[in-house]
Amino acid sequence: MRSADQPADQPADRPARAARSAGDRRPRVVVVGDAVLDRDLLGRSDRVAPDAPVPVVDVTGLDESPGGAGLTALLVAGRARTSLVAPVADDDAGRRLREALESPSGGVEGVEVVALGHAGGTRTKTRVRVAGQSLVRLDEGGPATPVEVDLAVLAEALADADVVLVSDYGAGTTRDPAVREALAQAARRVPVVWDPHPRGGAPVPGCALVTPNLSEARAAASPGVAGASPDVLAEHLASTWGVRGVCVTTGAQGAWLASPGTDAVFAPAAVVAGGDPCGAGDSFAASAAVSLATGRVLSEAVVAAVADASAWVAAGGASGWRAAQREAASQGAAAAAAGAAERSAPSTAADVVARVRATGGTVVATGGCFDVLHAGHVATLEAARRLGDALVVLLNADSSVRRLKGPTRPVNDEVDRARVLAALDCVDAVVVFSEDDPRAALAQVRPDVWAKGGDYGGAELPEAPLVRSWGGRVVLLPYLDGRSTTSILARGALPASTSATPADRTTQETAR
Repeated sequence: MRSADQPADQPADRPARAARSAGDRRPRVVVVGDAVLDRDLLGRSDRVAPDAPVPVVDVTGLDESPGGAGLTALLVAGRARTSLVAPVADDDAGRRLREALESPSGGVEGVEVVALGHAGGTRTKTRVRVAGQSLVRLDEGGPATPVEVDLAVLAEALADADVVLVSDYGAGTTRDPAVREALAQAARRVPVVWDPHPRGGAPVPGCALVTPNLSEARAAASPGVAGASPDVLAEHLASTWGVRGVCVTTGAQGAWLASPGTDAVFAPAAVVAGGDPCGAGDSFAASAAVSLATGRVLSEAVVAAVADASAWVAAGGASGWRAAQREAASQGAAAAAAGAAERSAPSTAADVVARVRATGGTVVATGGCFDVLHAGHVATLEAARRLGDALVVLLNADSSVRRLKGPTRPVNDEVDRARVLAALDCVDAVVVFSEDDPRAALAQVRPDVWAKGGDYGGAELPEAPLVRSWGGRVVLLPYLDGRSTTSILARGALPASTSATPADRTTQETAR
């Protein structure tokens, strides 16, 4: 059987187009789907109504933000040039929705809106929230199906997309014949990522990746397969839908990826205690789309998406994201500019930790040899950084690497390795330590999160009790199979280490 990453005979498998505008060379992602206006009516409650056994809520504030495909588009924005194609009603709520997309608060980059005709009033979901908990949700508007869709307008909106992301919320956009025709044409040119809904249309043939959760996969499967395991469902749906890949997400466990004619492969999720899964599917699809737009293959995109979704859950889900946007907006442009200037200056680990702790933020640390930096390292570092507000890398010194890897290592000395790591946007500071394990360095940094990249088979890490002693937590991050410095050196016929056992590498080197 061919692997899940072997190109199928479809034009959508081609790398993202290189042509960019002179001013912005980021890829362009076009989100197509059903947008709603989310409203959080915030208040406090300390009494019961005299005429009925219901709480009385004293309203203290109202927050509005895009939901559905609108939220998905905002999650893509900042990592790619982003457009949203969706039905938008010509009413007051529709105008507020559009303004929130085009000019969002909290430093989020705006989204270009291509509005389709909209049946009925804007779909609005209002949650009454007290002390962080929702008491009731009120839904208004709709049906929100597209009307009088112009295929030429759709074709123009999709013309220079590097990736198309379909965010289906069951309102009818993906069932519209003109929309389906435009998406089918797009799937013949560029990767299309399809996040389905049970009430939506089936993915068009040729999609690069379809991302149902387990219940959605069961609903879409044939009756005889609906009760099967996630890996079997992924293999079945990949063939049934005629798409390049299907990734069945399984919540806290991870995701199963399969392509027609291949066995499914598993991408484990990071271990997260607590958190809020609301919006995790949107985060997953947005991350996968951006990864494909930047030229990653399917397995790389899925691993990155699993890590992003885990970080999203750990950060409080959609409510946590919106709270972060409110906080960022309240700080004001001047404070944001000052923070950006401060972050641009070279920082020691002590500076980074002090700055983050002063604002109540989360310090993340990871570590390893990072001898020949490769895609596996970068994926782990990016995933670790998304777990908090700053990332400190604990780097094995040359003497430590020689003891762990043998006399021919490291290939690059500690000065060069630290300089390369510090140049990455996701790394805020680097600490070099000479011991064989990172516990002494960890005791100095005292991170809130210790992120480990790799497959550790559930083994307790020697440094875990130390991290927990100050209230920190250990998070295991998935990694890209087949990426390791040792394997790279072996392929290049260079000497590689034979001195460390797999068990040694589990406890001594954080990232391959």
